[in-house]
Amino acid sequence: MNYRFVSRLLGVFCWWVGFWMLLPAGWALWFGERGALGAIAASIGTCLLAGGALLYWGRRANRRMYEREATALVGLGWLLVAALGALPFVYGGVLGPVDAYFESISGFTTTGSSVIAIIEPVPKSILFWRSLTHWLGGIGIVILMVAIIPFLGESGKMLYRSEATGLDKNGLRPRIRETTATLFKIYLFLTVIHTAFLMAAGMDLFDALCHTFGSLATGGYSTRTASIAAFDSVAVESVITVFELVGATNFTLFYLMARGDWRALHRDSEWRVFMAIFAVTTALVIFNLLGAQGSLPADTSQPGAMGSAAFTPAQALRHASFEVGTMMTNTGFASTDFNVWPYFSRILIMMVVITGGCSGSTAGGLKIIRVIILFKIAVLQIQRTFRPHTIRAIRVNNRVVPESVQYGVLTFFLIYISFMAFSTVVMSLLGLPLTTAFSAVVACQNNTGPGLDLVGAVENFAFISIPGKCYLCLVMIIGRLEFFSILVFIFPSFWHRS
Repeated sequence: MNYRFVSRLLGVFCWWVGFWMLLPAGWALWFGERGALGAIAASIGTCLLAGGALLYWGRRANRRMYEREATALVGLGWLLVAALGALPFVYGGVLGPVDAYFESISGFTTTGSSVIAIIEPVPKSILFWRSLTHWLGGIGIVILMVAIIPFLGESGKMLYRSEATGLDKNGLRPRIRETTATLFKIYLFLTVIHTAFLMAAGMDLFDALCHTFGSLATGGYSTRTASIAAFDSVAVESVITVFELVGATNFTLFYLMARGDWRALHRDSEWRVFMAIFAVTTALVIFNLLGAQGSLPADTSQPGAMGSAAFTPAQALRHASFEVGTMMTNTGFASTDFNVWPYFSRILIMMVVITGGCSGSTAGGLKIIRVIILFKIAVLQIQRTFRPHTIRAIRVNNRVVPESVQYGVLTFFLIYISFMAFSTVVMSLLGLPLTTAFSAVVACQNNTGPGLDLVGAVENFAFISIPGKCYLCLVMIIGRLEFFSILVFIFPSFWHRS
């Protein structure tokens, strides 16, 4: 392990975080928030000192990076960045150290689970930093590539493969700098357009920026305790739904479209399945909200679980499309309390949380491409029970999926399900009811934000014990990095010098 080189790059990460803290410092000056400005200034100073120390220790490192160093850099980098991102909350007196780390790692991983019970009293500049962590975390790989990878040569490709989520690792082209610059420009362009649309829908610049960061990066932090419901605007909800779906789309497709291939989006089978799941699930939830459901005569324990008079057709369409979109893209905004919806709708919402968005996007979850491959593997194996000599290749987008990729998908799915079950048991051991424990794990592992029951759409995670919050921090980072870049740390052989 080339520890000094890893230290050197971690130092760059520290300065990178400090640089972006200049933006909320500007808002603190604008709003006259002297206390928050001091907290942000102290945070910037800490980033500079920590980065300087790490850079000094790694000053004589050789620039050799193999898979092991790239994996260590990604895992340690995310943990370190989250710790630095927590500083404004701590220095500003908003949260204690554990809660601040939870809030920060939830932001950078674009999860959106929060421990802040009432949002409005928090200084606006710190709220801006809270939302900005979404934007930085959502496009983290692109910024990382623009800032660092061009200086690493072939080693940069290893770093990219370690950090990029999903199955699509083909975004890199021989001209790495050109590709990453294009992706970053696309992200900036979408940010500007999204902000402009939200302002046209009635938001001011501050709220528009914060909610752009939350929806385009599929994070979910809002500047209001009631989330999007506080604005009570069909226009705002429509704009956010569209850009959430954009954020959950493979950014490689936007890269191809920027280069003139305008049919790239339509040809992609993963995107078509993604949109089909969104449309079908929305339709089912609408019918369910309008009364298409069974019932037990004695079951009156849950509001909305029995009745069908709570929604008009227009209201059902409005809230179903928004909530299915925000949960499927793992964003987690709320236009209403879906925790009191009929059981069928709540189960559908949890299911689309797990399927998630497209590979190469800012969304979490299993990723639609894996769902497609798992489905095709299952169909093929069922056919082989009555046609044992069947030989047929599994294809996605007219390309054969190699057996090594199929094996990787099955391995990932096994780890995914096993870790979810284990984490649910852990949270139950810490005192959470079953529905709360399971949905909290689903929300954090899939980087979604809200769950059901005590961690529902209008609730928060503040009541969870310190051990529970610490464990959910681990769940969020593991979900963001898709297990392998973090789980390798438990193997002693990973840290041995080679």
